[in-house]
Amino acid sequence: MTFPIQAVIFDWAGTMVDFGCMAPVEALIDAFAAHGVAITPAIARRDMGRAKRDHVAAIFGDPAVTGAWTAAKGKAPTEDDCDAVYRALEPLIAAAAARCADLIPGAAALAADLAARGVKIGSGTGYTREMIAEILPRAAAQGYAPTVVVCAGETPSGRPAPLMTWKALIELDAWPAQACVKVDDAAVGIAEGRDAGCWTIGLSASGNGVGLDLPAFQALADADRVTRVAAAAEQLHAVGADYVVESVAEVGPVLDAIALRIVAGDRPGA
Repeated sequence: MTFPIQAVIFDWAGTMVDFGCMAPVEALIDAFAAHGVAITPAIARRDMGRAKRDHVAAIFGDPAVTGAWTAAKGKAPTEDDCDAVYRALEPLIAAAAARCADLIPGAAALAADLAARGVKIGSGTGYTREMIAEILPRAAAQGYAPTVVVCAGETPSGRPAPLMTWKALIELDAWPAQACVKVDDAAVGIAEGRDAGCWTIGLSASGNGVGLDLPAFQALADADRVTRVAAAAEQLHAVGADYVVESVAEVGPVLDAIALRIVAGDRPGA
């Protein structure tokens, strides 16, 4: 019997690689610092998941950043300034992403299980093709090589628009959307999958919501870990995630549950 799920579309950083979604934060902080402006990790994480040019623009929209830039430069930031920070960001994020390309535990096993079931695997990212170039062969060497990779700038609008997920589904020839699943650690990625008409699974522990690499996450006291994961899960539920689990290692049983609901005639968001 054919498995009811046609395709699963995964995010990259914080979902399948880079536990804690550390690379973009490091690069964003360094890109602004190169222009004499300090930003906090919290500000860097606030709009995570967006295309990185959009992400830089969102950071400039923060009053604290606008004030710091104005103080440092003697004038309010302009579009040209946004472009300058983005140009500084591109090589920084490519290098940081390559350093943080380890698969999140459970990613390779899940990909192998989906392939064995005949489920198509696609992916989308807020990184450009150049930013993700070093990640792809490193992930493949660890056992994860999605059939389709859609990058920032390859659709007219980026997240939270559903276009990147739709593009992945088109290239996979996977339909209807309600027989497909989007997996993401960021609220904007869940919104993307929801508006694409897919089932959505949010990841509360491995990604941007908690924002700690694996050793730091594992070192948390139990009560602190529970509190942080619960807060991240609440954010994902708030944007309409159908399910939330801690990491990709727990996605398999959720896919089984979704498959049963598809057979029963249920639809995402119900």
